[in-house]
This record gives sequence, C-alpha cells and structure tokens, in this order.
Amino acid sequence: MGIVSPGFQGRPRTAEPALPPGQYLTEDFPVLSAGPTPRVPLDTWEFVIATETGTEFRWTWDELMALPQETPTVDIHCVTHWSKLGTSWRGVSLDTLLEGVDTAADYAQAHSYGGYTTNLPLDDLRDGQAWVVHTYDGEPLPGEHGGPARLLVPHLYFWKSAKWVRGVRLTVEDEPGFWETAGYHDYGDPWREQRYQGD
Repeated sequence: MGIVSPGFQGRPRTAEPALPPGQYLTEDFPVLSAGPTPRVPLDTWEFVIATETGTEFRWTWDELMALPQETPTVDIHCVTHWSKLGTSWRGVSLDTLLEGVDTAADYAQAHSYGGYTTNLPLDDLRDGQAWVVHTYDGEPLPGEHGGPARLLVPHLYFWKSAKWVRGVRLTVEDEPGFWETAGYHDYGDPWREQRYQGD
C-alpha cells in the first residue's frame, strides 16, 4: 500500500496576487502630491469636458451626483512601486460623461484644481476603463486623496488618475502634462514598467 493516497494534493497553496513588475503590496494608502491640497467647495465645484473645437459640457456637483453611479473595485499601482489591491470606489463612468460629445480627438488632458495636468489617449477613458470618483471605501473621498473628486484610471500608473479633477480637454495632438514634461512616460502602463520616457 502506498504512503500517499491517489489524488492527494497536499495543502492548498494560497495564490500570490499578480503584481506588475517592480511593485510591492501595501495595506496603506500613501499620499503623494505635486503641490498643496486644494480645497474646493462643492457649491463651486464643476467638471468640464472641452472638445478640440472649444465646445464645453459642464456638470455641477449636484448634476454629477444625479448621473448613474458605478462602484468599481480595482487594483491601483503607483509609479513609486506600491500597489494596493481591491480598492473600492464610487463615481461616474467617463462613458456616461462622454455620451453625446462629438469629437475627432484622439487624446485627452485632465486638468485639476491646483493646476496639475496629465495626458491620456482618449480610448483609455472609454469602455469602462475610467471614472470620476467621489467616494473611497464607502466614505467621501478625502482631500489628500483627491477629494472632492478625482479621475480613476486604474490600468495606468496612478499619476494618470488626476486628483482634484476639474475637467478633461480633448485634443487632436498628444499634449504632455505635469509629470510627463518632467520625464515621466507619456502612457504609463504598469505591466510594461513605463515609468520614464524611453521605458
């Protein structure tokens, strides 16, 4: 009689989470900002999509809250090597905001209260890939994490998820933003380690 019964597999192994190369897991939510935290009253907050022709689409805070809300649970990856898995958010899909926006643009530049900018291909804001979020882990998004609202584009490094977002300008040409003009990668795919220009 054999020592091990047929079909015996031993103890189940806990699968390690898949992380992009060079990343480590954190339970914390580190705070990294390019400048001071702007304080934006909700009664003056607005989100604006401007097309390449100058046409503008505007939403007040109350109008944003009245739109269909989604609750994505996503992994986020910072260019400084930390990753946080299974983060929970609530907000409005960019698909909803871009509905009815007529554009020939291929690119977008997100603008924030406080002056921060970052560039993205417009296709990366569509098809359920991006949101304007106002809630994190069931609570209003804190200012240090980009509240009252931030862009959430979780498939790219987190600097592309602009904090304190105030709008998106659609462009025909790619226009680098704050970190991109300082040498960071124009696209920022964590799975390809696109941290800096030339990566």
